Amino acid sequence: MSLLALKNKKITRGSKEDRVFDIINVFLTAMILILVVYPLYFIVIASFSDPNMIYEGKVWLLPKEITFEGYERIFRDSKIWLGYKNSIIYTVVGTFVNVAFTLMAAYALSRKDLYGRNVFMFLFLMTMFFSGGLIPTYLIVKNLGLLNTMWALILPKAVAVWNVIVAKTYFETSIPNELLEAAKMDGCSDAKFFAKIVLPLSKPIVAVMVLFYAVGHWNSYFDALIYLNNENLYPLQLILRNILIQNQASTMMISDLDSLAAKQRVSELIKYGVIIVASVPLLIVYPFVQKYFVKGVMIGGIKG
Repeated sequence: MSLLALKNKKITRGSKEDRVFDIINVFLTAMILILVVYPLYFIVIASFSDPNMIYEGKVWLLPKEITFEGYERIFRDSKIWLGYKNSIIYTVVGTFVNVAFTLMAAYALSRKDLYGRNVFMFLFLMTMFFSGGLIPTYLIVKNLGLLNTMWALILPKAVAVWNVIVAKTYFETSIPNELLEAAKMDGCSDAKFFAKIVLPLSKPIVAVMVLFYAVGHWNSYFDALIYLNNENLYPLQLILRNILIQNQASTMMISDLDSLAAKQRVSELIKYGVIIVASVPLLIVYPFVQKYFVKGVMIGGIKG
């Protein structure tokens, strides 16, 4: 065997230090994976296990005495379906507004020929470090007549500056100026270039923005708590929170021990079931955008 072949073989196998590093790395990664995944797995099996088994510590790897009573109680509540409908509307409309404004702002800021580009970027960055706070924001929403409307959950957070920076970096590194110059020579306008050329070439960052904003809207409940009084407009997260609080509060008002134990049992079932019900839609959507998510974040984040 030639010297070069031996050297290549040694490089392929790696040194002893490399193998030790790999083993430690794999061990630590596996430990972190278990620490992250196991609580999620426990919530799933606990959501359809007997709460008495959970109290006794018998549920840790497989569900015990399977029951779907918690899910039955959750889905029997008509408010759940109303919350689903409202959350889907808020997520779809809100994400569309967010992505449209973010991409347009990011593309404009990525263009070096934008007049006052640095000033606009400075104004954007200022809002990351200084904000008016809850009360001024509430007063603005109130004066705009947005209270008790779905727009109170969408318009005040139409653009996230951090996402604008990520998208801007993606456009700067992925859309060459030569492409714009060639398009202009053919008589293409800026708006047409953005709609017909930039967006089709930017599917990864569009997918990332959609995922970021959609998750934010789906999990949001605090804005609804502040700006909405009409229960018919409540998103799913706020309705689930109210169901959970009502069940916990009702257990505190019961003096009979048997009734208290039964109520606590139902409360535990609902607690784990509520987490699953609120998470399922995002778990379904995520695999479809994952391939774009990794590429978009890497290009938009690291090269910046």
